[in-house]
Amino acid sequence: MSYICLLLSGAALLVNGVSLLGRVTPRDAGVFNLAIGLLQLVVALLIASADPGAAGSAAGIVLFGLTYLYVGLSSVAGLGSAGVGWFCGFVAVLALVIAGTAAREDPVSSVLWIGWATLWTLFFLLLARGAERLTRVTGWSAILVGTVSTVIPALLGLNGAWPGGTTAVVATAVVLGALFAVAVTLGGRPVRVTTAQPVAVDA
Repeated sequence: MSYICLLLSGAALLVNGVSLLGRVTPRDAGVFNLAIGLLQLVVALLIASADPGAAGSAAGIVLFGLTYLYVGLSSVAGLGSAGVGWFCGFVAVLALVIAGTAAREDPVSSVLWIGWATLWTLFFLLLARGAERLTRVTGWSAILVGTVSTVIPALLGLNGAWPGGTTAVVATAVVLGALFAVAVTLGGRPVRVTTAQPVAVDA
């Protein structure tokens, strides 16, 4: 079920990224985040209840689920973004800890957690520190890195093809690094604003 949660996270990150780019209203994205966050918390509870040994997997799901739930509540209720931002900073630190603990047994997962830590750090800088210049970079990172780092691993896991070995680790790191670079490039481009042409009126 943790792979299902990765799919849900991919959907949430896609919608949040598009919202940061101004293509979806914050309220619409907030309702979607509420639904995803609640679903993930329920799944985490089921995982922990069915297998106490899977507490680590459940904890990771809780971090994602609480993020989306917090984002949803903040958007729908108009609570502001600072609290969400500081929570994202907390999640980023824990993500690095999880990456360290997973490095030996599942190095691919460790690389993914480093990527998520980087993404959540962007959320922290944007929402808690007011780095508005990172809005588009964060939006594109959520769309590109967030979607690829969750949906593809989820599909591989659901099909029993979870990658392993040095080649997979290096490939994962290279792909995530390249996607962050593309996000920075796209996020740094000026936004084209289309202005309406004046209409001539005959006297």
